Amino acid sequence: MSLLLSPPKLVLLAVHLAVKADIVSLTALAARHGAILRKELLLRIILTYLPETLRSAKYVAFVQQVDSGAFPDPGTNEIDCSAVEGLTEDDARTKVKKLRLLPLNVPEAPGGGAEDATTLFLLRRAYRVDEEAGLLDELPGLLSPFLDHSPCIRTLMVSSILPLLRRNCEYHPHHPISYTLHAFQQLPDNVAASLLLSQTGAREEDLPFVGRELKGLIGPWLMNERRWKGRKLSPASSEQATLSETEDASCPGWEYVLRWLTGQASKSWRIVVNAVEQWDGPKDIDLGGWGDMWLNNSEQDYLVQTYAQAALASAYLIPEASIEALEGAYSIVTRTANLLGQDPISPLHTAAAMLPPLAAQNDGAVASPRNATYMRNDLLDLVNPLTSPTATSTSFLQAIILSAFILTRSGCPCSLRKAGELALLQDEREQKAEATKLIHALTNHGPKTDDRFWIKARNEILWLRDWVAEDDSTASDSLSKGVFGQLKREFLEVEMLKAFLANTRYTLARSIYEDSPDQPLAKKVLQDTILATAMTAYDNASNANRTRGGLKKCDDIIKAFPKTIDVSMRARQRLEALLQATHALSEYRLVLKQGEPFTPVVLRIHTDPISIIGKILEQNPKSYTRVHDLLDLGALMVKAGLTAKEKTTVGGGHAVTHSGDEAEAEQLFIAKRRVTALCIDAALTEDDFETAYSYVLNRLSAIKQPEQSGIVDEYSWKAALQAGKYRRTARTVQPTHIGTASANFEIRHLEQRIECLSTALRIAPSPTLQEILNAFRRAEEELDAAIKAEAEQEDAWDSAGDSIHQVSMPGTFNNSSSTLVTPPTSATKPSQQSSRRQQQRTEEAPMSLFDLTRTSVLSAQKNLSALSGLQRSISFTAPSHQNQQGRNSLDHQSVVSSDAEDHGGQQPKRTRKRDQLREAAMGSLVSGVGWLINAPAAPGDK
Repeated sequence: MSLLLSPPKLVLLAVHLAVKADIVSLTALAARHGAILRKELLLRIILTYLPETLRSAKYVAFVQQVDSGAFPDPGTNEIDCSAVEGLTEDDARTKVKKLRLLPLNVPEAPGGGAEDATTLFLLRRAYRVDEEAGLLDELPGLLSPFLDHSPCIRTLMVSSILPLLRRNCEYHPHHPISYTLHAFQQLPDNVAASLLLSQTGAREEDLPFVGRELKGLIGPWLMNERRWKGRKLSPASSEQATLSETEDASCPGWEYVLRWLTGQASKSWRIVVNAVEQWDGPKDIDLGGWGDMWLNNSEQDYLVQTYAQAALASAYLIPEASIEALEGAYSIVTRTANLLGQDPISPLHTAAAMLPPLAAQNDGAVASPRNATYMRNDLLDLVNPLTSPTATSTSFLQAIILSAFILTRSGCPCSLRKAGELALLQDEREQKAEATKLIHALTNHGPKTDDRFWIKARNEILWLRDWVAEDDSTASDSLSKGVFGQLKREFLEVEMLKAFLANTRYTLARSIYEDSPDQPLAKKVLQDTILATAMTAYDNASNANRTRGGLKKCDDIIKAFPKTIDVSMRARQRLEALLQATHALSEYRLVLKQGEPFTPVVLRIHTDPISIIGKILEQNPKSYTRVHDLLDLGALMVKAGLTAKEKTTVGGGHAVTHSGDEAEAEQLFIAKRRVTALCIDAALTEDDFETAYSYVLNRLSAIKQPEQSGIVDEYSWKAALQAGKYRRTARTVQPTHIGTASANFEIRHLEQRIECLSTALRIAPSPTLQEILNAFRRAEEELDAAIKAEAEQEDAWDSAGDSIHQVSMPGTFNNSSSTLVTPPTSATKPSQQSSRRQQQRTEEAPMSLFDLTRTSVLSAQKNLSALSGLQRSISFTAPSHQNQQGRNSLDHQSVVSSDAEDHGGQQPKRTRKRDQLREAAMGSLVSGVGWLINAPAAPGDK
């Protein structure tokens, strides 16, 4: 029946069938009325009225038939024409005029397909299906049969529909892009690329798919001539695609992708690492099986080179200083070298074990201080020597990644950028700080007993200096460009030796630095390092026992190098003395500061080490009785050089410092006198006067002053003076025996005090004599009073004895009363007759000290020569210095003994002990009498 319809009615019927999506009837109608329903008209009708929600599979065959003009034979298929049969011709023509069919034109269509109605229809239909129905996933079914029909259709499918479809429907359906196909195509390249990559690697679980998205989104998206400037893409054909070149390749969208890639490196470096590991670059593109599209060689090179540069730049931008991050960076450089066709790079852990020689591969064009700025700026600039995809830049990056890895693995975290700056800037201070930090980390955290670890650590540190293998005989300082390149090898060897010793690797250290024929260190440097390390161990010790802890380590260190640290070395002897002194202190309780136990370093740095002996005496009761041990301790302090910093004061008041054995002898003299004085003071503090008295008489005088030393002893005379001032109390320790001394404890004590004061007079400097003389006078007065009291007691005994003798002998009975006659009370004792005793006492009574002094002064004024004779008669000679006045006055008793021998063994008249003491004191006064009367010094008294 449709055969009888007029052309307007046929058009209206075709529109009706399109609206109803009756593709079968429409096909039959087109087949029967091809002369009226021409190709363009049919395409416009179905473009305008065919529902966009209709599945592409239902009408794509019809489009193909329209395009080819070959419809199937309709046969006897009846077409329902009722929709138009009732219309008049005029109504039909009027309705046709009002159809307003959509034109077949697409402003964005490439010029190659502008005159092809089918191509224009497909493009326009694709946009309408997406815009009106949102059925983006229907477009592949519509366009796939026409991929070879026109380059425009393939370009649309590959560069726009495929990326958008994958992004919204396959990869991230929960976070789709809210742009239609047409709107997406109109976006600026950087915005479009940003939308495609907005969810790439956003979650931890998405990291394994980063490469997939670059391959499946960005790769196809680039296959559009609109992305390129000055180039046109050609589809695949039987021969390699060609394109016309008008200028150098440039792809702004791709450059944005590179910026995105490097930007992720500083924020989420794992995205970049996964991207480079999973994607082989722009040549690795997933077109979804929709044919092939190629770039020409120059474009391909442009993409590969810029991608490689972005990968290298991303490695530099990884901020994290961790093993994982550095492994990722090393993976980047390995993949980049493969992408560029360079020699394969060995795996990171293999390279760290082998320490490959990389210095020769890094020329001055890359390893230059002026290139340090390129690590932070212009990373994607083609002129950047660090990221330019060359063998030199990849080798340099490999070297600094390996350097950072070694540092980080050793406990000294180092980012790739920091390692690069160390290598480029060659700042000695920064390198030294980093090397020191590294060796400190090894020392504190490395295994104590694994020699292989320490050998490896030494090799790594030396490699970090010059990036040259240890056994490379061609290495020279001119190639020193590593992260420690500015440091001298001697410095690194010294620090490693310290690390060996700190970790008790003595045998290993000796084999490398003492026994090795190479001798990495000069002998003097080796000696100084060993001694310094030993002292460090000493200073870090917390226990003063030399068989434990730091002191044991110190002892072991100096004994570990017998060829270098000989026992005859003065430094070795000093250190040995220091260890002995410190060990001796461990036998005592000792606290120098409240709440702080004594540590060995306190002794070494103490400004006055001898004063520590005073602390021992204060904190350890009865320790003064161990005077021998304490004297040995003081001598060890001197031999250890602890007192060498002290200056010796001479008589003129000037400070001089002696050197060598002379200085040590002077310090030993001072130490012995001072320690003895400290023991005397401690004994007096604990009321043990007898021990203090013994030390004054038997020890102070026995310590001989070095000849021509001119030392002023500030300690001994004070100790003797304090002993001379001591007064007995109830707490005073009683003497264990009295020998030939007076049975009267008070007299005996006063005589001992006077002896102490006499010793003080002999050894004290001249300006202090007045104080001692005052004490001497008071002691003499007390002694005279005690003697007088004793004499009164003797007189009482004598009187009582005479009375008893007149009556009867003691113990007999009186004739008259038959009573027992008893001697006087215990407060008295018998003696000789009082008149005889009084006469003897008068004859023997000595002059007082100051009477004798005044007499001596008068005699000196009358005849100074007679004074000299007096000096000779009492065996005194004026020494050349005032602090030796009256040194031998207490030797008078020995003179008396020798006189007895000269008289044939006959004992002359006995001189009483207190007179001997007075004569000793007088000896000091006579020798210094010129000072007392302000007379000129005698010749020889200088």
